[in-house]
Amino acid sequence: MKQVSHKIMSFAMAFVVLFSTMSFTMNMHYCGDTLIETALFNKAEGCGMKMEKPATKKCSITKKNCCSDEQVVVDGQNELKLNLDQISFEQQFFITSFIYTYSTLFEGVENNTATFETYHPPLVRTQIFKLDETYLI
Repeated sequence: MKQVSHKIMSFAMAFVVLFSTMSFTMNMHYCGDTLIETALFNKAEGCGMKMEKPATKKCSITKKNCCSDEQVVVDGQNELKLNLDQISFEQQFFITSFIYTYSTLFEGVENNTATFETYHPPLVRTQIFKLDETYLI
């Protein structure tokens, strides 16, 4: 059980490091105010309503394009702290308390002591259901 939990924790920590250092780009294509397409890691293709340039300069019609492209870049963390030489007191306290609680998490109680073993139930002097005349049918 302990080896399995260690493998799961190491796998989860590897994913955390991978996704915290990874950067990605998300492209969005809007047609007017409506989001038409989103693309991750590549360019959004669009809705097919591109403004074409006129063949001649004499016949030029200027019209504002209704489509717009937006690009969101999420930068990952570039610097990882690999040395543990300079950690603060609060970080040391957190690490020691985490290790202590994790190590005692899977310990079982060695002996189950019941506190009521030395006590005896009270003696029945009178039968209450006969005094109240309530009988279960």
